[in-house]
Amino acid sequence: MSKYYVTTPIYYVNDIPHIGHAYTTIAADILARYHRICGHDVFFLTGTDEHGQKVEEAAAKRGLTPKAHADGMVENFRSLWKKLGISNDAFIRTTDEPHIKTVQALLQSLWEKGEIEKRTWRGWYCTPDERFWTEKDLVEGNCPDCGRPVHEVEEENYFFLMSKYHERLVAHIESHPGFILPESRRNEVLGFLRSQTLGDLCITRPKSRLSWGITVPFDEAFVTYVWFDALVNYFSATGYLAPSLVSTEGFSPLLTMRTPFHETGCGSGRFWPADHHLVGKDILTTHAVYWSTMLMALDMPLPKTLFAHGWWTVDGKKMSKSLGNVVDPGAVAEKFGVDAFRYFLFREVPFGLDGDFSIAAMIGRVNSDLANDLGNLASRALNMIVRYRGGAVPAPVVETEREEHIRQVAEALPARLAESLAAPRFQRALEDVWELVSLGNKYIEDTAPWALAKNPADAGRLDTVLYTTAETLRVLAITLWPFMPGSMQTLWERLGLAGKAGNISAMKNFDEEVKWGRLAPGTKVFKGDALFPRIDMENLNEQAAPKENAPVTTSEPPPEKTPATPPENVITIDEFARVQLKTGKIIEAERVPKSNKLLRLQVDTGEMRQVVAGIAKWYTPEEIVGKTVVIVCNLAPAKLMGVESQGMILAASDAEGNLAVISPEKPIGAGNRVK
Repeated sequence: MSKYYVTTPIYYVNDIPHIGHAYTTIAADILARYHRICGHDVFFLTGTDEHGQKVEEAAAKRGLTPKAHADGMVENFRSLWKKLGISNDAFIRTTDEPHIKTVQALLQSLWEKGEIEKRTWRGWYCTPDERFWTEKDLVEGNCPDCGRPVHEVEEENYFFLMSKYHERLVAHIESHPGFILPESRRNEVLGFLRSQTLGDLCITRPKSRLSWGITVPFDEAFVTYVWFDALVNYFSATGYLAPSLVSTEGFSPLLTMRTPFHETGCGSGRFWPADHHLVGKDILTTHAVYWSTMLMALDMPLPKTLFAHGWWTVDGKKMSKSLGNVVDPGAVAEKFGVDAFRYFLFREVPFGLDGDFSIAAMIGRVNSDLANDLGNLASRALNMIVRYRGGAVPAPVVETEREEHIRQVAEALPARLAESLAAPRFQRALEDVWELVSLGNKYIEDTAPWALAKNPADAGRLDTVLYTTAETLRVLAITLWPFMPGSMQTLWERLGLAGKAGNISAMKNFDEEVKWGRLAPGTKVFKGDALFPRIDMENLNEQAAPKENAPVTTSEPPPEKTPATPPENVITIDEFARVQLKTGKIIEAERVPKSNKLLRLQVDTGEMRQVVAGIAKWYTPEEIVGKTVVIVCNLAPAKLMGVESQGMILAASDAEGNLAVISPEKPIGAGNRVK
């Protein structure tokens, strides 16, 4: 069985959890759940960082010991992860005794190998960041990271000889393109390493200045620098928190202080190295440089991928306590629903780019994607099976090319999800699944089962349509379960299926489970309430959080009535909200063979996509490369002259036949949503 090990950063215990913490943790949860339904042996780790000067000071202000202070603060994270449906296998705390012993064992090993030296150091110290800086690092005399004042310090400390690994680290990054993702972050780290010489890292603090930390094993007058302590969590957890170890009893931290690291066998080698370290872009350097060189010095394999995602702003502004715009993920989940919040975060922006959170955008996603698309498909399909067949799924009788097309799209999903989530590209994965959602809704409109139900001669055809819609829902419940586990479990149960939608012990094989036709005819389904009730924006402040028992919304017309015909060429705001417009930078362009009108474009919209555009009469490939344009990103793929197009460029033309692509008035990066 393949193993999969995914981690979040360990979060600073003094922090109040915000949308950034939730974003990273839900991302890891999606990956962990996905790999579980693929049958992999998964270890998903999160936790808290509990040492350092700020914790010591906060505890003193409260009249508590640092440990007692941390014991209370850690519940902020534990309770939020439970509320958000996080399925972590373990929660590590850096105050865990096995972790402390592991850190000490690693320090001892590095000391005995000559990788650590004691020196007198003089420089500038930032207390909030607990970090030393040289004179040239300062910005207007302040800390270059947080902008706050620093004070001069001269003291003895121990240094990890990080500079020895400069060239080796560069070589590793260059030879492993997937080691740091996305590529823009990889380039940032390489640029940093190529522009300056890597120095040595101060890894201790004297106890006379800071007592709350892990004691250095070879000099009890010092404690360990918080970053050396924190980064080790990814490895130490494999030794005493991995799923196969039911308790810490008998755990030997690496396992004697004198055993060379590579002979310790901590964690039995079962989960290390990590497959994905997920971090925010602000802590990429510490992971890519500090952690990597520490592992090199310990002769230990490096993680396979460090993925640094972007930050969230709120209504276009940076989150700030002073502005009062810090998003409480628990409150948002209570108001809109946990799964709606999870879906929004990973459908709204490509993972890796910065995103902007707003209530309006959240409501737009809930109403257009979840209520109108997925929720409507579920309610219509289940209602019709109950109405026309007494709730029993009929056996398909008369199949056509329509059913074969849906089957092909459904059975292609495992391969498409595997490709998207390997990166990981969560937005692309959801777009892949939403192709089936959209196809299911179109199928109902095109086949009009309410019309088939009026004619007994069409009974076999109606049975086929009802079966196809139910089977589509079954596939959706499985493939969307990693993203929205609660709602998809509800859908699973309404389909009359036993167990859990993501229960691999029942599935054994994801590819096999998604294969068409596994829903047994005769299965009894249930209508239930709306999976995703629509939200009325005007009454949002007056209404309570969305309830699971809100009325069912369905666009299926009653059999005896004909729906009113809407005015021609008029769309609703919800229909418009479904159109996903983004800025895209054209990276490459070439003419499509045998066509005078078409150009094949490679466009960066936060992720690379191929777009075929009929603009060759007005733009040469050389003219169009480098332009920032507006792309319709959620258009179903289509082939033009045999070349697949994954979107459409917006352009305007006049009466004389002149055409110009639409470009932003001011410079703006690729992948930003057009609102």
